[in-house]
Amino acid sequence: MPGQDEGVQPPVGRLISVSAAFEGGEEIAEARDLARSFLADVRKVHGLPVSAAAAGSVQLVVSELVTNARKFAPGPCLLTLEVNEGAVEVTVWDSEPCLPVAHAADPGRVGQHGLEIVTALCRSFEMHREPVGKRIKAAIHLTDDSIGDEASDQVC
Repeated sequence: MPGQDEGVQPPVGRLISVSAAFEGGEEIAEARDLARSFLADVRKVHGLPVSAAAAGSVQLVVSELVTNARKFAPGPCLLTLEVNEGAVEVTVWDSEPCLPVAHAADPGRVGQHGLEIVTALCRSFEMHREPVGKRIKAAIHLTDDSIGDEASDQVC
């Protein structure tokens, strides 16, 4: 995978993290695969619980944010996944400085629901303009069982 770090970093004195740059092709599927693999390592290598609901939410958030970056920004996008304070922080940087705007709820609208979905799944959501482009960060609890997944700590 282009730009992917070598494995997951140990938690001693720093965050557990992985990063990748995406520039074209099948990057959305690769980004979801990176998230799935990262969460499996978080669970198996680092011994942290990761609910199936959290794993699904992280993959969906990654998919939505990387899709938007590739669709609306020229050039590459950078994805970083970090475990911090019981949550996975999904950060996507792209070269487009315009911040996305969530549309008012409209069940008749086809498409453009990604930001609504992301903010509904996350414990926190931030958008920042950077000297070049923007950075969007969303955090999802590792043991999020709000979708009725109380008994599971398995990554799908």
